[in-house]
Amino acid sequence: MKEVLRRALSGAVYIILLLSAVFLSSDAFDFLFMIFGLACLYEFKRLVHLKGYHIFIAYLALWWAFIYLVHDKWLINILMFLTISTNIVLLFFLFSKKERPFKFHHKFIIGLFYIGGGCIFLTMIPYKNNDFAKLLIMGIFILIWVNDSFAYLVGSTIGRNKLFPRVSPKKTVEGALGGLAFTLIAAYFLGRCEPIIDPIQWMILAGIIVLFGTLGDLIESKFKRASGVKDSGAIIPGHGGLLDRLDSMVFAAPFAYLTLNIFTYVS
Repeated sequence: MKEVLRRALSGAVYIILLLSAVFLSSDAFDFLFMIFGLACLYEFKRLVHLKGYHIFIAYLALWWAFIYLVHDKWLINILMFLTISTNIVLLFFLFSKKERPFKFHHKFIIGLFYIGGGCIFLTMIPYKNNDFAKLLIMGIFILIWVNDSFAYLVGSTIGRNKLFPRVSPKKTVEGALGGLAFTLIAAYFLGRCEPIIDPIQWMILAGIIVLFGTLGDLIESKFKRASGVKDSGAIIPGHGGLLDRLDSMVFAAPFAYLTLNIFTYVS
């Protein structure tokens, strides 16, 4: 009971922090996710045993440039291409049965674009025509929370078939499908309440977030398994590290950003 209470309290603090940053100001949101990115990089650095602190300097420079200085679509598309390409490489890492150790430069590039690029695109998602669409980013957080919650509830209740036992023995196919179903329902209602994109587009976005969020969760699980640890850190009592909480968001962010840009282009 104590563990459940501790998880609930720390989870509530985390949610209040996110909500406060979103509704306080766009600068508060930007700053929060810059800090989240540094914390996730620190945990990733420990997981893969990446030496030195150059990764933090590179991330801060990249984050500052793309959040405040770079507005050219071509440069943003190049960063998106590099981030998505890195994530595709990580999918090969996830499904490969061979354990191939990463070299220093591999770890550096993966950390910079998988974590750094993901946090940058997560920060960029709510900005549309220089306006801060706070309800859009809150809607995305809601979709991720609905998926995580119902995947756990459905999986723990009726889950029988393992989704990826080699990497994450507790995840089930039933849990993944249950999370997807409830997230699509939530997306439809979000589309009725927040018309920045229509209900069908919300549901497509939800499918992208669930698919790549689940893959991101599995990728982080494989990094932890390779490192021989249960959690990426202990910053959130009862939940582990910040990367444990943000792994699905960080991995799905560039794909969600790309999807939203396609919606804008075809509208």
